[in-house]
Amino acid sequence: MVYDVVVIGAGAAGLMCAAQAGYAGRRVLVLDHANKAGKKILMSGGGRCNFTNLGTTPQHFYSENPHFCISALKRYRPEHFVELVDRHGVEYVEKAPGQLFCATSAKEIVRVLWTECEWAGVEITLNTQIKTVTRQGDAMRLMTSMGSIDAGIVVVASGGLSIPTMGATGFGYELARQFGLDVLPTRPGLVPFALSDFWKERSAALSGLSLPVAVSCAGRRFVEPMLFTHRGLSGPSMLQISSVWQPGSSIEIDTLPGEDAAASLREARQTTPKRQLSTWLGERFPKRFAQALLEWYPDANQAAPLAQYSNDEVDQWAYRLNQWQLKPAGTEGWRTAEVTMGGVNTDAISSKSFEVKDVPQLRFIGEVLDVTGELGGYNFQWAWASGVACGQAC
Repeated sequence: MVYDVVVIGAGAAGLMCAAQAGYAGRRVLVLDHANKAGKKILMSGGGRCNFTNLGTTPQHFYSENPHFCISALKRYRPEHFVELVDRHGVEYVEKAPGQLFCATSAKEIVRVLWTECEWAGVEITLNTQIKTVTRQGDAMRLMTSMGSIDAGIVVVASGGLSIPTMGATGFGYELARQFGLDVLPTRPGLVPFALSDFWKERSAALSGLSLPVAVSCAGRRFVEPMLFTHRGLSGPSMLQISSVWQPGSSIEIDTLPGEDAAASLREARQTTPKRQLSTWLGERFPKRFAQALLEWYPDANQAAPLAQYSNDEVDQWAYRLNQWQLKPAGTEGWRTAEVTMGGVNTDAISSKSFEVKDVPQLRFIGEVLDVTGELGGYNFQWAWASGVACGQAC
């Protein structure tokens, strides 16, 4: 079998790339070892798929080469994908500023991509194992469970290591190394934290409780909800900061973002001196969390009115509330990570065509590359943008 383009991976980037190449008149085949296309799309966003973010900029991405993503993101913007889903009659909602989700099901996005591939004449073959990929002069040869396939161009859109139950493997990284490419260290990103010892017990006791917080680490700060779990901390704020956190380091949590706890406590001490700390905390936090704080820090003054709190005691409580220092035991790992940090070093990849500079028959797109977005639809926008740029250049 001979094709102009063989795309490895029937996910977001792979299907987008295949459709573009098909519309350009190329004979295209998509191969995937999974039994279903777009598995990660289907489970994303709680089954609703946060398919883009209207506010996407290169600043929302992590990479050793932060300039690499600029070209593709400029050429295929969020409004272009919105126009595509509009054409296919997909209803969507804006859950948070810029974050667009399917109104009903993520199946709608897979339907759009599958339909586009059909219209473009793309062949999609699932349940297919790829054994070897070798260079044959100016072309490529794949040995697969369905036999030998020759291709003018091979596009690797195999994704990263996140959520292995969805079929994630290190195939793309192994192939990159085979052709002499550098693969930067990978680690789970957008992943919940695991706690240990008494903090794990404390979190478990509050499991299911969500709080608006600001979390900081490694010079980054995110103001989003935090969720207590049986194992530790999750929610958007924790997923965001996990992408910059390094094992052994601490995170700083401000449980009253936008409020100076020291100033507020001093004012309360002056204007309502008979008020108790428990009352003040109860006005700002859910009852379970306010009670937990009092249990975590059983100060001798707790039953006393605020008038009896010294400046040092006020400052100590303010520090606990605005600058809670916590050292996670680790993350929940690949099992629940939404993305893979690191990956194929972009230094050897063209930001225009996504071809390997010394092997133009080989291209890498999507999550397999060292480009990772923040939470909120950015990673899907990268999949669409890199897929379109590569597909149009095939």
